[in-house]
Amino acid sequence: MKKFDFLKKIKKEKIFLPKESLKEVSGIEVLKNIIAPSGLEINSSFLKLGNLYGKSFFIFSYPSYLDFGWLNEIINLERIFDVGIFFHPVDVSSALKQLRKKAAQIAAQIAELEEKGYVRDPELEAAYQNIERLRDALQKAQEKLFRVGFYLTLWAESLEELEAAEKEISLLLEGKLIYLKPAVFLQWEGAESCFPLGLDKIKVHNILDTLPASTFFPFVSLTLCSDEGVLYGINLHNSTPVILDRFSLENANMLIFAQSGAGKSYFAKLETIRSLMRDIEVLIIDPEKEYKNLAFALDGDFFDISIASDYKINPFDLPKGSPDESNEEILKSNILTLVGLLKLMLKEVPPEKEPLLYQALEKVYELRDITPKTDFSKISQYPLLSDLEAVLEGMEGGKELAQRLYPYTKGVYAGFLNHPTTIKIKNRLVVFSLRDLEEELRPIAMYLILNFIWDSIRSNLKRRIVLIDEAWWMMRYPDSASYLSALVKRARKYLLGITTITQNISDFLNSPYGMPIITNSSLQFLLKNSPANSKLIAKTLGLSEVERRLLERFDVGEGLFLTSLGHVPIKVISSYTEHKLITTKPE
Repeated sequence: MKKFDFLKKIKKEKIFLPKESLKEVSGIEVLKNIIAPSGLEINSSFLKLGNLYGKSFFIFSYPSYLDFGWLNEIINLERIFDVGIFFHPVDVSSALKQLRKKAAQIAAQIAELEEKGYVRDPELEAAYQNIERLRDALQKAQEKLFRVGFYLTLWAESLEELEAAEKEISLLLEGKLIYLKPAVFLQWEGAESCFPLGLDKIKVHNILDTLPASTFFPFVSLTLCSDEGVLYGINLHNSTPVILDRFSLENANMLIFAQSGAGKSYFAKLETIRSLMRDIEVLIIDPEKEYKNLAFALDGDFFDISIASDYKINPFDLPKGSPDESNEEILKSNILTLVGLLKLMLKEVPPEKEPLLYQALEKVYELRDITPKTDFSKISQYPLLSDLEAVLEGMEGGKELAQRLYPYTKGVYAGFLNHPTTIKIKNRLVVFSLRDLEEELRPIAMYLILNFIWDSIRSNLKRRIVLIDEAWWMMRYPDSASYLSALVKRARKYLLGITTITQNISDFLNSPYGMPIITNSSLQFLLKNSPANSKLIAKTLGLSEVERRLLERFDVGEGLFLTSLGHVPIKVISSYTEHKLITTKPE
């Protein structure tokens, strides 16, 4: 049986259609009339197609050098337009003849200048060298020449909107030394040249070689994919993985801005897991107990900081210090830190009272026989806050400050600061939770914990990340904001990367210490934000209008990843196991 013989057995039947259906079928023949606009009006300088106004342009001048991706900014504009780009190959033999002729003309001009004793003309010499370079490349088949035509047709609902779009695009191109001209009396031909018909009706061309011609490709996007590092997500432009080692950058600090529910904590947890896999220690200040399950799942330490908690930190403890620090430097540094903490606790300390605090702190340490000459490794007991209270009470002018310390020594907050330290950092993942702590104590606790972490790690250098969630708590007060800013600046020296996360962007950016933190963070991850916040962020970070609009339209888990290498929109992705570890949504 021959192949497909079974088809002969199929009974042939005539198909009868009702007259109404036949009318519908015959209507296909006039499909053009159905979809065509109501009318077309062609003027010398614009078109009117139905209810839309259009205007066609061509590029008539390019600079001597074109950057890759120069067309990206135009393509991403929120305007309605069509673009037609035509490449007509130039015959190599005829091009070589013309170039040889041109080279001879320029060489003659140069020789004439030399004969007359005139100063050489660098412009002529550069032109001659460029022609010779191009001739060599064409002869070796390393280059090709093209007659390139670039046509653009703008569409708008009114002539005013059309004019505004023309100005916007013209300004963008002129900033790149590229100049447009309206296709006067060739408006329809310009529109046809932009339709997907392959018709070059205007035929206004510039001759370009391969390299500048290749820059016309409009979909060039940045790729961030290093040989080693953490997978941060997938590039939304080209679906390539975004893999980066933050410790290979100028500094390892990161800043995360996002509105509530945009996925900032999810992203931070994901980076935590992947950093631990690379033997990077992670220490987290967690105001909302979001990282508790992650800490338990990965056998990390979880310290629940509260007034009633058994986990205590004594701010008077002295750090081990780095090998190049003297005892005097360690002691003075800790006194400075304590003054900052006390100013945060007491809300306001008059400038004339600050010297009193320094004197009292020095005396508190002296009473425990702790001086620059002491062997700090043999100290068995450090002062407590109640010791400072007692010293202040006995000093002239110090009684008022001592009374203001009362809530922290014997009052409602006595269980918070007035105890020896009971916490030790042992694991590679450490989480400090502040959810059960009163809100007014949170900035104080964040300051205290951050200083405790800093003191614990600076004598033992290894790659670490300190993650501060809801950092706006610290940015609301000058002393805590100043301390955070100082640590961000110093972190690189100690192989430390500080990740600062906030949703209250105005508090962060309005602080005088916000900008130093931004400028000292090589990485910024911007997830979805409100229009008001996106404008503030765009102005601060110098984002383009397209990038600003992206911030308002991102889905959950999508954001703009900013590095010194470039800006990339990414989608955060996780494996099934990672997702189960870090999600807070009930499933």
